[in-house]
Amino acid sequence: MYRCGVTGATGILGSRIIKKIKFNFVIFKGDITKKKLVDNWIKSNNFDFIIHLAAIVPTKDVEKDYNYAKKVNYNGTKNLVDSLIKYQKKPKNIFFASTSHVYQIRKKFFKIDENQKVEPYSKYGKTKILAENYLKKKLKKEKINYCIGRIFSYTSLEQNKSFFTPGIFYKIKKSKQKTITFEGLKHFRDFLSINDIINAIRILLIKKGTGIYNIGSSKKFHLETIAKIFCKKFKKKAFFIKSSKSFTYLISDNKKLIKLGWSPKNSFIQELNKFK
Repeated sequence: MYRCGVTGATGILGSRIIKKIKFNFVIFKGDITKKKLVDNWIKSNNFDFIIHLAAIVPTKDVEKDYNYAKKVNYNGTKNLVDSLIKYQKKPKNIFFASTSHVYQIRKKFFKIDENQKVEPYSKYGKTKILAENYLKKKLKKEKINYCIGRIFSYTSLEQNKSFFTPGIFYKIKKSKQKTITFEGLKHFRDFLSINDIINAIRILLIKKGTGIYNIGSSKKFHLETIAKIFCKKFKKKAFFIKSSKSFTYLISDNKKLIKLGWSPKNSFIQELNKFK
């Protein structure tokens, strides 16, 4: 059985990975920004794989304290990479969880592949591209295999209302109004089941995926549809304020990942129906 180190194991994605993937996991416990803790963890273990998830994720949390988010998302990654080099550890593969936020939102429907220019549209995206660049530069020089997964939108019941989908759900559920008003939902995004993301990570590690991979459904999903589904669940009506702003798109081209043998198996609508 593969021995796999994991950072961010207490998060939503990390905790699911521990349950779903049959590896022998060694969990990093503590603050990823504390270099001595990271050094001790790397020094005392020989891993087949490492899954690096530790990060400040919800965009609102990053906006609230960008300096701290940068410290965790960039400096934490730097600590991990530096420790691997310092102790000459060379796992078979390292997975780094990045984000679609490193790309620019499009005004026309366009599937974004991994070769597109990175133009982070959020502060969260900025912290991740800083981490990506450091990891790529250092590990490539040391000939340590790595893969970067740029994860597009997903949802799960474990997310709190600072995430988009649960935020919409709880707004509708808690409202005493029969008609719920929404603004800014005319856009299209790429949503995926969390289980498909987990399977993508497993395949990338085992098949020694190298470089950058989009992890997304490659399908456009209208944000208004999410509100409509949840309103119907609670027998309420959705009213969308008209805006002069045009539609925007952030949709993945996932062909590179599909070539490794991955494909999405789960329905995003089914994920939405789990909310009660």
